[in-house]
Amino acid sequence: MSSLKDSHFHHANRQLAMPTPAQRRVRLLKFVCDFGAGGTEGQIFNLVRGLDSTHFTLEFASLNKKGPFVEKYAQQGITIREFPIPSLFSPVACVQMIKLAKYLRSNRIEIVHAYNFYSLVFAIPAAKLAGVPVVIASIRDRGVYLTPTQKWLQKLVCRMADKILVNAESIRDWLLEQGYPQQKITVIKNGIDLSRYEAISAGSIRTDWGIQDDAPLVVMLARLNPQKGVDDFIRAAALVKREHPEARFLMIGKPSLASMSAQKGSISDYQQWLDLRAQLQLEDCLFFCGYRNDVPQILSQTAVSVLPSHSEGLSNTLLESMAAGAPIVATNVGGTPELIEHGVNGLLVLPHSPEQLAEAISRILSNKALALQLSQHARRKVRENFSLDAMVRSTKALYTSQSGSREVLS
Repeated sequence: MSSLKDSHFHHANRQLAMPTPAQRRVRLLKFVCDFGAGGTEGQIFNLVRGLDSTHFTLEFASLNKKGPFVEKYAQQGITIREFPIPSLFSPVACVQMIKLAKYLRSNRIEIVHAYNFYSLVFAIPAAKLAGVPVVIASIRDRGVYLTPTQKWLQKLVCRMADKILVNAESIRDWLLEQGYPQQKITVIKNGIDLSRYEAISAGSIRTDWGIQDDAPLVVMLARLNPQKGVDDFIRAAALVKREHPEARFLMIGKPSLASMSAQKGSISDYQQWLDLRAQLQLEDCLFFCGYRNDVPQILSQTAVSVLPSHSEGLSNTLLESMAAGAPIVATNVGGTPELIEHGVNGLLVLPHSPEQLAEAISRILSNKALALQLSQHARRKVRENFSLDAMVRSTKALYTSQSGSREVLS
């Protein structure tokens, strides 16, 4: 938050606390790629629920109106507009950009906030074409999956944004290394609704998958794609099984659309993971559980929560695991060291290393005192530093300070 003056925040918070009759609601549109079940989507939904309807009129637009959060937004009475395209560089994309610009102009949208590469490249030029007063770009990882051309294009469109919002210091540092202007970058770290992790019931995951009550659960919670280290988790599971044959390994989350798709002459990433599981003879102990609504219940029973990502921003999975008191093993990438201090509230290992991953998992499974220590310290850190209320307040203040500076509130 260092890039915004404290006075702006005090002024913004006074505005939020004491709306005046003359003040009208700011028309805010969020643009996302889709409404899947990832950490970013969960953070956006929690932010939306916290936004003050007396100050903001909120709409959504997307490239793909699919995913479990579509229904959740419908229940909130939030409008979603879809602008489908076959690719960013197709003639259809140009037509859809113009349609979006016309929509933004005709509906007098005052803030456009777009999230991650595809949404940024599509929505930011449309917002500038429409003359939207405030354009905010969110970048929530270090772009390990982006090609050099995509990184250049993302940087180009972010020049048009008024602010670049990131959720980890490591992402800010990465952007600065690429020459992004420091004064544009604001860090607001993820927050979590801690009330969801209090007085949790047992849940049904063991019954659903035929798992004995005393079997330790080793859980990977993520939207599954190669960058999350799915291969590493499967290979580590085979190594852990040798020392802890009673352990069961759960992969909670849907595979990404790209992971389910196969290029001509090849098989999908998801099929490769299934084949690897079979090759390592793990069908009886490693389960792809898909999207689940009972994540707090699952994490409350988890012996080890594992995040073997090759790249991360500030992981919502880790925040959820910390809040639930699940001992954590994670790779030392991106914003993860901002959450996990090795040996204090979790264990960190190198990415692309199933051997180190397995060793850390087995260490926790074999040492109840260590597991308890990691759990207690993790709970304390998330409660003291990563509340949902703090994240919502900071984002509201950013919106208000930016829109106020352009007098769209008057």
